Amino acid sequence: MKKGIHPENYRLVAFKDMSNEEVFITRSCVNTKETIVVDGVEYPVVKLEISSSSHPFYTGKTKIIDTAGRVDMFYQRYKARKK
Repeated sequence: MKKGIHPENYRLVAFKDMSNEEVFITRSCVNTKETIVVDGVEYPVVKLEISSSSHPFYTGKTKIIDTAGRVDMFYQRYKARKK
């Protein structure tokens, strides 16, 4: 690595996917207040709602979450325009 091109706090950080509890470690300079222990080593942790390990595009598992019938309303509108 070249000297002087990265911020001073560039370090190993754990990113935790909250939907499937998977943790991956990479370098980052993000500021965090929480830490997590992985394999006996303590890392700063960033909690994610979704990552490549849980995103439907990468997993191949698609889910339709119907909130208040919005999906049905969409299908009804689309069906009406299609005719």
